[in-house]
Amino acid sequence: MQITSEALERAIEELARLPGTGRKSAQRMAIHLLKQSDERVLKLADALVQLKKSVQRCSVCGTITDRDPCAICSNAKRQTGVVCVVEEFQDVFIIEKTNEFRGRYHVLGGVISPLENIGPDDIRIKQLLERIGSGDEQIEEVILALNPDAEGEATSYYINKLLLNYDVDVTRIAYGIPMGTELEFIDEATLSRAFASRASF
Repeated sequence: MQITSEALERAIEELARLPGTGRKSAQRMAIHLLKQSDERVLKLADALVQLKKSVQRCSVCGTITDRDPCAICSNAKRQTGVVCVVEEFQDVFIIEKTNEFRGRYHVLGGVISPLENIGPDDIRIKQLLERIGSGDEQIEEVILALNPDAEGEATSYYINKLLLNYDVDVTRIAYGIPMGTELEFIDEATLSRAFASRASF
């Protein structure tokens, strides 16, 4: 195939590197951008540059923020005694959307995964223990809210074992059947977990 524009081809190649974006989607995006005004494209470019320049990790919880500490850690109205441990910063956004949790967070930045050579020292478990051990936040409860897959389970088990040496309650979010789902469409592992996590009516 003859390439008519090196610049367009380069834009397609870069856009195709985005997660969930194939070459056809990247081509559509590049052509769409090409049709936009210079001002619109420059706004997008500036937003991406600012994203890389301004966004950083909160030194307390590890989520992404424009200022350190983040808005959650610096909010005096948040519960200081409860910390929810999540895998990645996007999990914070998901939990915050529910408006159910009023405590603080600790983002691990991954999970233990021997197949990918990720061990306990490669994620932010040490920082969690330091937060609890320092006594600055007077943490009384640690909620484990990791994904219910093999790596998430292994990481939760490992953290729970470490926290036996600390004076904190360790809980985990309940796993089970999503609202509005019929039993016939539930897989066996989810159904088993739902029975194991049952609570009083």
